[in-house]
Amino acid sequence: MKKNILFPTDFSDNAWSAIVYALKLYAEVECKFYFLHSTKMSVSTMSNFSNKLLKVMSENAMKELVELKTMAEVSNANANHEFEIILSPHDIETAVKSSIKKHQIDLMVMGTKGATGAKEFFFGSNTVRIIKKVKGCPILVIPDEFNFAPPKQIAFPTDYTRFYDDKELRPLKDLADLFDSKILPVCILSKDKLTDIQEYNMSMLKNYLEHYNTSFHFMPNYTKKTDEINDFITLLEVDMLAMINYKHSFIESIIKEPIIKKIGFHPIIPFLVISE
Repeated sequence: MKKNILFPTDFSDNAWSAIVYALKLYAEVECKFYFLHSTKMSVSTMSNFSNKLLKVMSENAMKELVELKTMAEVSNANANHEFEIILSPHDIETAVKSSIKKHQIDLMVMGTKGATGAKEFFFGSNTVRIIKKVKGCPILVIPDEFNFAPPKQIAFPTDYTRFYDDKELRPLKDLADLFDSKILPVCILSKDKLTDIQEYNMSMLKNYLEHYNTSFHFMPNYTKKTDEINDFITLLEVDMLAMINYKHSFIESIIKEPIIKKIGFHPIIPFLVISE
């Protein structure tokens, strides 16, 4: 079944790095890739430009999109893949939401930071805004200059306090199907043992993943969850991280200001964010 994949791009090296990763990830899958660029600027910035200059900037952005499409076609040369460009006058969140609906997007792929992203933070401001605002479409975030390696092991951090349904787990399963990946649910223990609810949720997760190669893990509670997850990634040689973003989830906590400024979450591998 053909996949529709969206690349929001600011034409940075970081955005190109994410595109290259996704083209390799889906090398054996029939895909239509959409390159999306938003030309919308803040009102204060726009007031400093004439209409003529704004038109020139829009034309230049279109030219860059065409060049990006050509570059992808030349570097990729894959008969399974086709490309389309979208230039939007709307802000990035609106442009993304509209594209997801119009083109029935299955997955969005982004770099970790934009052209002006602060180097000490994993998430750039555009990425944070999109994760917060966009629901119903999984987002795969690729660390800057990350070299592609097949995701043979996918970690799925969970505390089992919440029940996951099969629909929420579908993006995780779809990615696992690409390379017959092993799924590693990992629970960060806050107490000595699981409650009855946690036990039930874990047993249901096992049922949903029964046809997949899985390995269930537990880790002691660190002071900093971010250190813990990165330790787990290193220890078990994990290639990708997948989490469901819901109210009071780990992802929600790390993308809230000012927490993101305090902890600077740095996954060292691609990170799949699944919205509830």
